This record gives sequence, structure tokens and C-alpha cells, in this order.
Amino acid sequence: MPSAEKPKRINVRRPDIMEKVKAEVVTHYRSELVEHIHANGCTFAHGSTGIRLAKEFGFCYGVERAIDLAYAARRHFPREQPVYILGEIIHNPHVNEQIRDMGVTFLSGTYKAADIDDLGKGDPVVIPAFGTEIGITDKLNERGCTIIDATCGDVMSVWKRVRQNAREQVTSIIHGKAWHEETKATSSQAKSFVSGHYLVVFDLDETDQVCQYITQGGDRAKFLQKFKDAMSNGFDPDQHLDAIGLANQTTMLRGETEEVQRRLRKAMLEKHGANALGEHFRFFDTICGATQDRQDALRDLLSRPMDLLLVVGGYNSSNTSHLAEMGEGKLPTYFIKDASEMVSVERLHHFLQHTHEMAKTENWLPLNGELTIGITAGASCPNNLIEKVILRAYELRGVPASKVLGSIHVDAAGAAAD
Repeated sequence: MPSAEKPKRINVRRPDIMEKVKAEVVTHYRSELVEHIHANGCTFAHGSTGIRLAKEFGFCYGVERAIDLAYAARRHFPREQPVYILGEIIHNPHVNEQIRDMGVTFLSGTYKAADIDDLGKGDPVVIPAFGTEIGITDKLNERGCTIIDATCGDVMSVWKRVRQNAREQVTSIIHGKAWHEETKATSSQAKSFVSGHYLVVFDLDETDQVCQYITQGGDRAKFLQKFKDAMSNGFDPDQHLDAIGLANQTTMLRGETEEVQRRLRKAMLEKHGANALGEHFRFFDTICGATQDRQDALRDLLSRPMDLLLVVGGYNSSNTSHLAEMGEGKLPTYFIKDASEMVSVERLHHFLQHTHEMAKTENWLPLNGELTIGITAGASCPNNLIEKVILRAYELRGVPASKVLGSIHVDAAGAAAD
């Protein structure tokens, strides 16, 4: 059942604080070069090297809000008072390291420096953009913590649907990654009522296994073993697949989520018939708008002539990994966290999202001749990192950063003169 009491929450976005926060964020993450390229049709060229930038890329509103809240929390409370954060504010190591260096203490993950059990009454705790599980919120409440909630509004919209399902004894089938913070948080909402249950499907193969069980039955023990880390306690496929509602991790590929929906609907139609379908199946479109915008922009970019694509973002970022997936099969695509992976024209380090392994590609960047590089970035990637990737590409092609940056100032001066 939901907690009887809600933890104390505080709004740290006072005008005087936010004025300083905005200035800090600009200093840390802004890029004049990226802004110039975006304002000029998302194309840029210097010498024989051209850049095509996706029209939608980088920080989304939810990410900006989460960062603002973390910065504001640190400014709101006295410097001597610790400010905590449950885990990574977003999936970008540079941003998380910046927040850590500002004096915010992490309670989990790579940057962990304390534990929830260390917290006491009034201690301020930031909930990251992905949200958190109900059980963790309950722990914070029990300890009397003050919560600064940076949960993305799109994520909370999914929670609303999942809680409605739980209330009405409809099992939530969640298209997502069972290990991801957002999906864990969403799954916990399905257990906010005793009657609630959930099952997480990662891809179309797992969806087909669920559909087959719905229409044909099967080996119950084998099914439970397959989904043992992706379902609610007490889940029974013979009982809890009778009425289902599809939800999703907000950063999945829209096309795949829509196909999951079509396959599940078809299975329920076969099982229950058209007249009873409404009683047994429901679906709401809960893909994040910013995620979709970035996927649409990349789809447009991929229709244009390019020699290779660089996808910039944190390696544990779901929305970024799907952008890399979209580029694969179209042209050489490399998923990199920052410019440091661009070692030389002979060697590039990049991430393979399907195997979760780092790879090394040799002779990835032609040194001579005309070259067009496509660039996009996940919703948790700041513009300054995109700039460094662009400048590194030019540097490897023999053009120093000073010349590239100088050219945009010349362009700006010329435009002013006109």
C-alpha cells in the first residue's frame, strides 16, 4: 500500500538562487560553436571537413531541470550542511562529476560516498531525473529527510498509468530495461497497491514469448525462470496475463514500443476476441517527447550524405544507445562519451551498446580528402562536450581549434556588418 505520510519536500528554485544557478550552468556546459552551428542550419564546414549536426540533440528540458535543482539544492543549504543525491542525476559522467565536485554527496553508484542509513532528520536528498523506487522514498520518509524531487515529468506520467493499472488489477507490461533506474522506479509503482503486478520485456523476442504464453499457454516454471529478474513478486503468468496494460521506459525506441504494443494487442485479440479486448488490454503513448524529437532528427540526418556518424553521450544512457542503434546499418557509427575517445586518426575507442563492451576501431578517420561527419548527442549530453568532439575531429584532420573557433567569429562579424 502507499505510504500513509509523504516525505517533506522543498522548492529550492528561489529567484535569487536560480539567477546564480543559470550563470553556473552556462559556464559549465555552454558552447558558442554548437550554438553557431545550430543557428546556421545545423551545418558547418572548414576546409575539406564538414559537420552535419542533428536538429535536435543534447540536453532536454527534464535534464536541464534536474541539473538546475541539484545546483540549486547545493546553494540553498549552508555550505557546512551536506546535500545528498540518491545516484547519478543523469547518465553523463562529466555532469555527475561536476555535481560531486560542487559538494553534493552520492548515495550509490560510482561516486558513492555515503549510505541512506547515514542520513538523519532534515538531511536534504535530491531524487534524480529517473525517479526512484517507492521503497527508497519510504526509507527517506522514515528518516525524516527533506526531498528535492528532480524526477522528470514524462516519467511521472508513466507512473500515473501504472498506478491506475495496479488499482484496477491490470498487470503492467513495461517495455524497458529491467536493470535501468527509471524502469525500477516505474516497476515499483505497479506494486503501490497489493493487487498490482508488472512484467518487463526488453525486446521483441521477449514480447513474443509473452504473446505465445497468452495464446497457447506453456511451461510455467520455464516462463518464471526466464523473467525472474523482470517481474513482481508473486507474479503468475496463468493469472496475471489475463488483463494487461502496456507502459514503457520513456527513452526506448518509439518504433519498437509500438511493435510491442501491436504484438501484445494481437495476442489479446486472439485470446479474448474483439468484443472483450477493451477489458483485457490497454495502451497509452508514454514515449518521452524529447526522446522522440531526437530520434526523428537523427532519422532526418541519416537521410543526408555523410561519411560517418558520432553519437556522443554517457555509455549508460538509454536514449543515447538507441541513437547509436539507429545509425548502425546506415553508415559507420561510433558511440563515444567524449573527445578523449578520439585517440588519433588511426584509433578510436567506442562503446558497443549491444554487448556493453568497449571496442577499438583502427583507421576510422580519413586524413585526406573531402569528409562529412554527422553528429548527434543524447538528452544528457551537454553542448561543451559536443564542441570538444567537433574540435577534436578538426584537429585530427589538421585544423587547430583556434582556426575553427576563429572562423565563427569572422562569420559573426560579417553578419553584423551586413
